[in-house]
Formats: sequence, structure tokens, C-alpha cells
Amino acid sequence: MTQNKIAAPLASALAERGYETLTAVQQAVLNPDASGRDLLVSAQTGSGKTVAFGIAAAPELLDGGDRLPEQTAPLALAIAPTRELALQVAAELSWLYAATGARIATCVGGMDYRTERRALARGAHIVVGTPGRLRDHIERGALDLSGLRVAVLDEADEMLDLGFREDLEAILQAAPQDRRTLLFSATVPAAIEKLARDFQRDSLRVAAMGEARQHGDIAYRALSIAARDRENAIFNLLRYYEARTAIVFCKTRANVNHLLARMGNRGFRVVALSGELSQQERTHALQALRDGRARVCIATDVAARGIDLPGLELVIHADLPTNSETLLHRSGRTGRAGAKGVSALIVPPSDYKKAQRLLQGAKVVAEWGAAPSADEVGARDDARMLDHPALVTPLEDMAVARDLLDRVGPEQIAAAFVQLWREGRPPPEELTDSAPPSAAAPRAPREFGDSVWYVLTVGHTGRAEARWLLPKICEAGGITRDAIGAIRVRQDETFVQIATAEAARFGESVEIEPELTMRRLKGEPSLDRKPAGPAGPRPRKPATGFAPKPRKTAVSRPAEKPTEKPAAEPAPKPEWSPVAAEAEPGARKKPRWSAAQKAGKGKKDAATGTGKSAAPKGKGGKAAGPAGKRPASRRPQSGNTPPFRR
Repeated sequence: MTQNKIAAPLASALAERGYETLTAVQQAVLNPDASGRDLLVSAQTGSGKTVAFGIAAAPELLDGGDRLPEQTAPLALAIAPTRELALQVAAELSWLYAATGARIATCVGGMDYRTERRALARGAHIVVGTPGRLRDHIERGALDLSGLRVAVLDEADEMLDLGFREDLEAILQAAPQDRRTLLFSATVPAAIEKLARDFQRDSLRVAAMGEARQHGDIAYRALSIAARDRENAIFNLLRYYEARTAIVFCKTRANVNHLLARMGNRGFRVVALSGELSQQERTHALQALRDGRARVCIATDVAARGIDLPGLELVIHADLPTNSETLLHRSGRTGRAGAKGVSALIVPPSDYKKAQRLLQGAKVVAEWGAAPSADEVGARDDARMLDHPALVTPLEDMAVARDLLDRVGPEQIAAAFVQLWREGRPPPEELTDSAPPSAAAPRAPREFGDSVWYVLTVGHTGRAEARWLLPKICEAGGITRDAIGAIRVRQDETFVQIATAEAARFGESVEIEPELTMRRLKGEPSLDRKPAGPAGPRPRKPATGFAPKPRKTAVSRPAEKPTEKPAAEPAPKPEWSPVAAEAEPGARKKPRWSAAQKAGKGKKDAATGTGKSAAPKGKGGKAAGPAGKRPASRRPQSGNTPPFRR
């Protein structure tokens, strides 16, 4: 180990812990180019990033000496996304800076706020915490960052994914502008690069390990299963490997609790980690894994972020992660510090394409196959039994062994040993025969080469389709369809892959047509489908030419075929005349009054002096109209009034 570049107190602490060589990321921060500069470091999970930023911050903290100065304001601040990771960072820095007289305080959610405030008031050289609790202490005046020299953001990509950007901005704005800022992350997406531009000055990009070597100590396996065999495949996988410690990742707390109950009933020694647990419960669960009382941990992505479990040999993805970065973070729990590990993906038929896309995005190669069957688990158990150390280790008191051999015989002793070996181990499960791995694995897409991704401001809500967008993109950039790779239509946007050689034709942004813009992205987009929001109104389907179904009649009779008659010219309507009315048979005759009625009408008109004649009265005193004609209704008739129904 090169000690001339490391501060003496830290070099002695590393030697006491058995460090003979430094990891790639630890050597990278000691390069002369990185001295005193802001750093953006990407390194795989478990590569020793905590010790790396502890070494990198030493020159600013010690200022050439061996002891930290006596002062109350913190000199260094380390921010972590989760409570477990913050406590783990504090523990690592405690032994690394033990010889310097460093006082380290932790500020994490779920712990007593008053205890943390008293620790800050006594004075702390290094403060480690989570974003929310640190911001709370700053706003209440308990944490003073005026003397801060170094700020460290560990697992920065995860903090952005969890929505801590606003808290990070508030914390870093409270620190001096001339501080040194170190960003450590397993992946560096576009959001991390933007964060570095906003809060770092002349930062140096450090890649501790190439993409080809990423997770080289982890064997990836993709297991194709039937949809109903998900849980049974997990049980058989745990029994097949019999790892000292294993972790099973689920998407939600409900899935964690369901699998915890199922595995507990099956006899597995299992604990759970999720956001609904208190800090004390989480600490007890982790301690049970460390001391061997539990061997399986079921956790969500957030709860398991950054935890370091000794002997973690197996990672099972019960639910596939949402993106490739999460896949790398999950798998990074194993294969740490040169140890070997296995990362197994449980892939039902509906998730084949998603699993292939995740593996390609993470740039890792997985071995496709079926989950271990009951016979394979049994054979693996028998092999481990035959290799048991008790079969080759001599017993101190062999007299008891000889007496047992004489009493029951060798066969019964062997049977008893097999029975004791199998007791306490959950029996394997029978699985449904699934397709072979070669048929189960999705086809690999064509090699497109170097490309640039663009996003269009239209998606499913705008009824966008690849066949509609393809000619418009070709026309806008003057390219052929061979220069366009994948077109992925999402709910409100569409991602398009353009060959790098032709990307200059589009620039940073181009308007395809009015209200349709194509904008260039930095890096690759996350192509996983997001949960759809509230459903909008569906467009109406075009009207079809179907006629309404005829109603059924009470009696079905065959319709008579009408006789066809030649069309005749319509005759002109004759004018009415009394003579024609009399001659027309069946015609309605005009009512006539008798001579007596006419005489009576003339006398009444003369007596009253009116020109109107009173109609003859009928029964009940009502006026009677002319014979054969009903009196008109008194109900007012208008265009909007329906006819009166009796």
C-alpha cells in the first residue's frame, strides 16, 4: 500500500485493519490531478467508496497536521440517502479518523432529535446524516456550516431518485462557496451531471472501473418460470445455494410482508426491511443477519440501499427493478471486496422483454435457464452432506462411537445422520415445466451502433404511432429510415434513437410540425413503462354502418310480395265545388242549416245588434256546432305544447 500519499494517522489505521493494497477508487482519489479539486466519482457498489472519500478529505481536514483542530463548527459533512448507510459511514469514519481525535455526530431520521442537538452543541468535526434531518437541524439553528471545508454526497444518484434534490440544494447553499464537494455514485445519469455543474467548481470526473469490468465478481442468472411458480422458485433457489446470507428484493411493502409470512411458514430463518419499520426494529433485523440468527432478508430497494451484510452471497430479484441502475445497486450488495456472488432474476413470461432490456442497459450478461427443480435441490443437498466436515473429523471419545456402531449397526447410523441432516431444512417445491432458456430469452435487437436519443412531445395521449412518426422524422432531418433506431411511444412522450452520424441534422431541438418538438437528451432514457395517470376521455370510435336490429313481432307472417305498378303522373287536384262533392261517392258533405235555423239566427242578430250568430245550444247548455262537427278544444295549442292525451 502506498502510504506516502495518505495522512499518517489514516495510514496507520488502514494498516491496523489489514489493508495491504488499495482498491481502484481509493487509488483514483490519490492521483495528483485530483488533489484539492471537486470530484465526481463513479465506482461500483462495494468498492470501498467510504474509505476513499475519507482519504480524499484528509488534507483539508488535518491541514498538514496529525490532529484535528479544536472547534465547535463541523469541518466535514457526509450526506447519505438512508439511515443504515449513514450509520455505516459514521462507523467507517470513526475507526479511520480515530487517531486524529475526531468527534463524529450522526443526524438521521428516526433517532432522538434532542440527543443529536446536544451532540452538535458539544462540537463535532464530522457530521454524517440524511438530507431531511440535516436540513431540519440547519433551519432550527442547531447545525452551523459556516466553517465547512468538505462536503461529501454518497450514493448521490439514489438521493435524487428519492426526491432529495431540494433538501440537498438547501444544505449546500448553507455551506461556504469555497468548500470542496465530492460526489460519489455507482452510476452517473444526466441528473447527477447537472447536480455536479450546479454545486461543484471545475470538478474532475473519475471513473474507478470500466464498464466492461463492472460487477465482474457477480454471476448473473435469469430464471424463466411459470407465473404461478414465482414463490416456489424463490424457495428452491434459496435451498439450492444455501448461502450464508441472502437478500430478496421486492417492489412494495405489501410484497415484502406477504413473502415474509410465506417463508416464515416454510421454515426459513428470515427478517424483513421496509420503510414501515422503526429504527430499532431495523437495527435488530440487521443484527440478526450479522450474528447468524437469520439467513434471509426480504427488503425493498430504499430500505436496503447501502447496507453492508457480511457473507452476502445471493441476491434474488423477486420483482424486477424499474431500471438498469437499480439492478446494479441491488446486485452490488453481493460480490463486495473481491468476494463472489450470484444475482438471480425471477422472470415470468410477461417480464421477458423487460428483463432483457434491464440487462442490456446495465451492460451485463446473464445466463438464462430454468429455476432449480426439486430433484436438483435434493442432489445438491446430498452433495453437501457427503462433504460435511463431521464425516472426516475424528471424535475425541471414540468409545461412544464404537458402542453405537455395535448397538445399531452402520446402516442405521447412516440413516440417522441423513435424517438429522434433512431435518430443519424446508423441503424443495415441485415446479411447472417451463420453456428452455434459449426459447425463453427474448431475441436480441439488431446492432445499431453509436446513437443519440431524442424525446418528442407526443405520446399515446396524442394517438402517436411509430409508423406515423417515422416519415415525419425523416423529412425533418433529411435522413433515411436506416438512421433511425428504436422508437418507444410512452403515455405523454416518445423516445427516438438517431444514429450519431446523423444527429447533427437535428441539433439540440427541432420543430417537426406545429406543437410537435423533438429535443435531444443527454444519455439514455429510462424505457420502463411508468404507471399510467388518470385516464382521460377515450376518443369515440368511428360510426359503423350497422343497421338496428329489427324487433320481433308477436306473430311472424310471410310478407306478401307487392305487385309492381308503373309509376303514374300525379293528377292535378281539382277545385272543390258543391256539385263535385255531391257526385263524389263517400265524400264528406258540407253541413247545411235548416230554414228555421237561418230564420232564428237573423232575428237574434237583429235583436242584439251584432253581426255574429249564436250557435245552437246542445245538451247541458253548451253551444252546439253544426251537425256532424265536434266543438273545438279550449286547450291552447302552440308549437311547443304537445297534443292533449285522454
